[in-house]
Amino acid sequence: MIGAGAVGAGTAWHLACQGHRVTLIDPCLAESINHKNSHHEPLNGTDASLGVLMGHIFRRSSGRAWRLRQRSMELWPKWVEKLNHPETPLHLDTPLIQLASGPEEAERMQSLAKQRIELGLEYFTSANTSSRHLPWPNPGYGGLRSQNDGRVDPLALQRALRRSLERKKVSLLASRVKSLHRPNDRDDTHWRVELDTGDITHCHCVVVCTALASNLLLNPLGHSLPMAAVLGQVLDLQVSAPATSWDHWPAVLVCAGVNLIRHSKDQLLLGATLEEGEQPSAHEPLIMRRLGGLAPNWLLQAEVVDHWHGLRARPSGRPAPLLEVLEQGLILASGHYRNGVLLAPATAEWVQHQINIESITLQK
Repeated sequence: MIGAGAVGAGTAWHLACQGHRVTLIDPCLAESINHKNSHHEPLNGTDASLGVLMGHIFRRSSGRAWRLRQRSMELWPKWVEKLNHPETPLHLDTPLIQLASGPEEAERMQSLAKQRIELGLEYFTSANTSSRHLPWPNPGYGGLRSQNDGRVDPLALQRALRRSLERKKVSLLASRVKSLHRPNDRDDTHWRVELDTGDITHCHCVVVCTALASNLLLNPLGHSLPMAAVLGQVLDLQVSAPATSWDHWPAVLVCAGVNLIRHSKDQLLLGATLEEGEQPSAHEPLIMRRLGGLAPNWLLQAEVVDHWHGLRARPSGRPAPLLEVLEQGLILASGHYRNGVLLAPATAEWVQHQINIESITLQK
């Protein structure tokens, strides 16, 4: 398993739980798990993530993206239950509220809520907004409340996974993979994974979960799966909102495409993935804070206590994520764009299924 973000580490843990012998390789395994004040260097996807789970509120009602989201939302409570431990606590925080940006979107939200009552969706208008819906001074055109969507703290998730991987005796290699080499002949089914230390690891199956770095490993093997970098920025804000404003604050509030997450008594994370390329715009945080004109004064006046950015891998010309068996013993599970944390359980299950199919084929 190459890549120890939410997808890679989650898949490694899931496979270990199913009895597979797993090695997880990533130089980040030597580092502590924590957000860093990084104005110049981007954090990796999971470190920079807010861990938002937008599964049931997804607009489409069919197709692979919908199926993956639904399966992950079924699995997340089970994952949290298994991973939660006093030393590495993990919680599934709900609900998620999404505000409508205009009357047309409000109409679509109302229709969606009627279709998915059983999934915990409820539509509200600006006229009937009450404290049980949203403590917001200007709810505009109303919105959706999704009782079962929400958030998993991505840093807490990584700590919980790290602890569980160690308990499952997963081999953790804090190295960078230099190159991949196919089995030498029909009698040798082992891939050779060459590390930057000069060491070589042998394995029956290689799973690549390295986002934007995936092509560096796959291109020499003749596989081209281009992905573009999309940048997200996060502000950690110290706010002085009235105490009553927090009484019914949801796990996640989505307004004008921006996520707002309260993470302590008077601190709020505000972030979105909106920018093409790898260099953060100095103006984007100012635009985010306005929330399309819906931001209250206390949010506009909040003090920035931390600020970081990260890169997401968006497949070029293909829908996210890239889940593909490239050849015997080589699996790609990458390019999740903004949904790495959300889709980690469904991705892990998909990888396990592919490995099981391959094992049966080899036995014949």
